[in-house]
Amino acid sequence: MPSSAPAAPGFHAPWWLAGAHAQTVYGSIAAPAPGVDLRRERWDTPDGDFVDVDFLDGPSGSPWIHLFHGLEGSSRSRYARTIMAHARGLGWRGSVLHFRGCSGEMNRLPRAYHSGDTNEIDWVLRRVRSIAGGARLFAVGVSLGGNALAKWLGEAGESARVIVDRAATVCAPFDLMAAGDALGRGFGLVYSRHFLATLKKTAFAKLERHPGLFDAAAVRRAQTLRDFDNVVTAPLHGFRDTDDYWTRASAKPWLASIAVPTLLVNSRDDPFLPESALPTEREVSAAVKLEFTRKGGHVGYVSGPFPGNIDWLPRRIFHFLEHSA
Repeated sequence: MPSSAPAAPGFHAPWWLAGAHAQTVYGSIAAPAPGVDLRRERWDTPDGDFVDVDFLDGPSGSPWIHLFHGLEGSSRSRYARTIMAHARGLGWRGSVLHFRGCSGEMNRLPRAYHSGDTNEIDWVLRRVRSIAGGARLFAVGVSLGGNALAKWLGEAGESARVIVDRAATVCAPFDLMAAGDALGRGFGLVYSRHFLATLKKTAFAKLERHPGLFDAAAVRRAQTLRDFDNVVTAPLHGFRDTDDYWTRASAKPWLASIAVPTLLVNSRDDPFLPESALPTEREVSAAVKLEFTRKGGHVGYVSGPFPGNIDWLPRRIFHFLEHSA
């Protein structure tokens, strides 16, 4: 019999190290995330661009976990290193896709990446499956990557089962309209301003390579992710405006069509997505397991005595992938 799932994090750390502030505060004072040696490959995409993929090598035939990172994330993100370190400890293989422009080098085409980029998810997972061969292949998506993965799982339905065996998402903003509005007020603005600093820098670099691509002055004026998506993300990826993008790219309407056993981990105090917007049992398929913790913030999940640890999240993910319970 499989061991029971890890209990929800107890959050014995000080109050200011938990909840919505966890990732921001923890990242600045806690011990560094584990270092993992990864091997990088560059893949040319079907449309003439490229993506960089980092690999965790391991024994032939061992299970394989593939990670899709969050907005402006990478294989260097704390959660990515923690998950890959856990995989290494189990003797698994792994890989981390860098969405276009997130590996440290500007991509070739005007387009970048977005929350509903399921064509990219599909192409990458099919290629990873061809490399993994007959080994068990698991897909995990964090935040933006979690929404895109969940949307792909729903769109693909039963056909996804021939590509991935199980999947998990962490703090995915399934309702992008609710998430975007939340990030435009209160503590959410702290995150928005952090992201906007790097998003604007990348946008101006794109303008140097592709003059006239969008309105530079409007980018400078952007104060929220809604503003930025309206000027840059939406038009670059075929959406009319922010409302069209956030509506069509949201994974929530597709959760009822997921056929692959999938764990959705979210925290009820996540500043990225109000608790009222979390999916209910009626909105997901029987293949989906919902796990909503009381605390955790946005990919924080800090627990234990000071300065805390983030061991619960990888243990919970891998337990589900191994036991689907």
